[in-house]
Amino acid sequence: MTRASLNRTLRRAYVVLTLVLVISLAAKFADRIPGIAGTPFEAAARDLYDYLKDMALVFVTVVAAYLANVFQKRSKFVESLEEEWRGIVRTKSALYTYCEKPYVSTDDYLAAFCRISETIDNMRIVYANAGETDDLVGLYPYAPLHDMRRALQSVDPRKRTDIPAEEKKLAREAILQSFYALRETMLEELDLDQPEHPLLISAGRRKKQPGATRGARVRQDRQRKSQDQLPSPRPDLDAYLHRLYEAEQASQSPTGHGAAGPRGV
Repeated sequence: MTRASLNRTLRRAYVVLTLVLVISLAAKFADRIPGIAGTPFEAAARDLYDYLKDMALVFVTVVAAYLANVFQKRSKFVESLEEEWRGIVRTKSALYTYCEKPYVSTDDYLAAFCRISETIDNMRIVYANAGETDDLVGLYPYAPLHDMRRALQSVDPRKRTDIPAEEKKLAREAILQSFYALRETMLEELDLDQPEHPLLISAGRRKKQPGATRGARVRQDRQRKSQDQLPSPRPDLDAYLHRLYEAEQASQSPTGHGAAGPRGV
């Protein structure tokens, strides 16, 4: 269920709910409405109000179940769309890698072609064709995927073995352009929000300094003393790991990274 379909469904549910509440309110105060009080309509309105009051629990349960089903469909759709997008990203990487290879084989081409073909067909479980009817096929919803396929087919090694590097570069750039166009439109459906704490500067670095609280250091020393009181099954391994730890601590830089990589804190 797309975002537009979800909004339409919710609007219909709100309209029905509002209508029921208005009718219930009017039936409740029918004896105070001029032209209705003292007429057979007042008795009918009173009966209607009693019926709505008796059926309120059933009505609320049905509405809640309906909305739960709607949101479940939306959740499944978003999951399918996210999986399709991950497949598109992997396909883009496979096609880019193919165009970057100086020498490609038929197997390389077939692997890349099967990847884009699967991605195109997997779109069927997410979207129907635009303008599709019982008699018309319609238009594929995201044409850039076919642009990526055509760009790949233009450098098929089975047709030409001497494809120049410039032509491969052109195909690669066409694939990237198609991917960027697809990303700009397809991800709109996911309702993505901007991060609350983005890091927008280049060469950003960690603000925290190496070290830990006094309580953590005390707990570390306590655990070390407790373990040292027990006999070690492999003293050689303990000594080896201790030397590695001490060497990493000695080479620790102010940014919190040692010579061999991050400490994991």
